[in-house]
Amino acid sequence: MSRSENRNNPGFAVTGIVLAGGRGQRMGGADKGLALLGTRPMVELVIVRFAPQVDELLIVANRNQERYGSFGHTVVSDAIGDFAGPLAGLHRGMREAANELVCTVPCDSPFLPADLVTRLRMPVEAGADLAVVTTGGRQQPVFCLTRRSLLPQLESYLASGQRRFDGWYAALRTVAVSFDDDTAFANINTAAELRAFDQ
Repeated sequence: MSRSENRNNPGFAVTGIVLAGGRGQRMGGADKGLALLGTRPMVELVIVRFAPQVDELLIVANRNQERYGSFGHTVVSDAIGDFAGPLAGLHRGMREAANELVCTVPCDSPFLPADLVTRLRMPVEAGADLAVVTTGGRQQPVFCLTRRSLLPQLESYLASGQRRFDGWYAALRTVAVSFDDDTAFANINTAAELRAFDQ
């Protein structure tokens, strides 16, 4: 289903959420989304691949909001303080999303496949609560598509003090969607990894 068709079927329209709210501890405290891969910030490369796949794009960032805003999309911060992790980013994104379906990707994954949203959306359209990427038999929890209507369940989970992404969706009707290309979902977490990809 194309983006124009989504506008006529609002239940299938997707808000994309770029998760850029981390501390960047393994990057020496640097803001990973703004780290350069070649001559461009990683988050820009993510946006180039992700934005054409969704009907709205939000960036969740807890630092450098003005810089993130320069990429032309709405920027919000976690509603839960103290850098509570990617699930807190999904939480804020779900609160702000204009559409019923939301899809998350991290800001340090610049090689996203062009069919990510299409493939994750299919099982959710068919009745699943959430679809999550798997590569090599391993789940990649921060690459997922779910329903905004699950926000109350997510808020209850976070209010209990839990923060694990996969812990939250373990209780949902979840479908794992297998992708063959591990590199497409590579996260660049350290300066050494950034240099390796920048060769």
